[in-house]
Amino acid sequence: MTEAYVALEDGRVVEARSRAPGRSRGELVFTTAYTGYEESLTDPSYEEQVLTFSYPLIGNYGVREARFESDRVHPRAAVAREFTEDVAAWLESEGVPAVDHLDTRDLVTGIREQGAMQCGIAAGPDATPEAAEAELEACVGMSDHTDIGAQVSTAERYTHNPDGDGPTVALIDCGAKGSIADSLLERDAVVEVLPYDATVADVEAVEPDVLFISNGPGDPKNFEAAAALVEEYVGDLPMAGICLGQQVIANALGGETEKMEFGHRGVNQPVQDLRSGQVVMTTQNHGYTVADPGDLEVTQINVNDDTPEGLESDGLGVITRQYHPEANPGPHDTLGFFDDVVEMVEAPTPNAD
Repeated sequence: MTEAYVALEDGRVVEARSRAPGRSRGELVFTTAYTGYEESLTDPSYEEQVLTFSYPLIGNYGVREARFESDRVHPRAAVAREFTEDVAAWLESEGVPAVDHLDTRDLVTGIREQGAMQCGIAAGPDATPEAAEAELEACVGMSDHTDIGAQVSTAERYTHNPDGDGPTVALIDCGAKGSIADSLLERDAVVEVLPYDATVADVEAVEPDVLFISNGPGDPKNFEAAAALVEEYVGDLPMAGICLGQQVIANALGGETEKMEFGHRGVNQPVQDLRSGQVVMTTQNHGYTVADPGDLEVTQINVNDDTPEGLESDGLGVITRQYHPEANPGPHDTLGFFDDVVEMVEAPTPNAD
């Protein structure tokens, strides 16, 4: 029985089955991951988006809180060919609309051909096509969410592992996945988590050995406070970034970012290291990319489209990755990135001046 409608920017209204009722809107994107639906649905980088799963059955190994990357579901709605009862009940408990029994292959093909598009969703016994279209009309582009960081960041500083023997990392939370902190903690780092709009005074208060800009949602150009920290500390503090963090750092150091047609989202993105020639498989979730690296060197590229996947500068003490070295879900081929971050602390960072 049709209980849901998905109104698309290309003019179509697709009928579906309601699995979790509600009305919502956002940028329609897709992930190709076969597993890791719990991690994807709790990834803050999906804020203000509607997540479509290309794999047909979502939920075949249940729902475990231990796999969550944050404390809530972040996509505005979820779409699949079929959700299991476990996942449907979880999404309903989170107040996140979910729909299935529609042709997700057609949706994914449309996104690949036309790019990520806005959509509106109405699900439940009172859903109508007009309601979905009204949600679509109210939808705005990702770059127009100018303060999206406030929706996903911690409001106050907190500390992981205060008695650790490793370096002190100032992790700027622009929507950080929990597994980033976990990867640093495995190396006995003291992780000081700071809000996305942290000031120089906030950073000085924790006396860090490393400045680390996290992943997060939306347009990196809207994270001006994080970029200001990069400008302040470049050459004085070792600096690292993942995903949005790479983009923020590039923008702050004379580079440029741009929106991609439909982004990279999945666990099988091939990345080549330009120095060694080695290719590894990576987990990715981003809709923007670095178009110009500025003062940084491109050290890794995506094999599929040559977009920058790694930026570095030995002279400035900077290392970044566009993909997620901590995976969750996905391959663990690139966990050594966190060892490289720790090793930067042991080597003196030349002053940028």
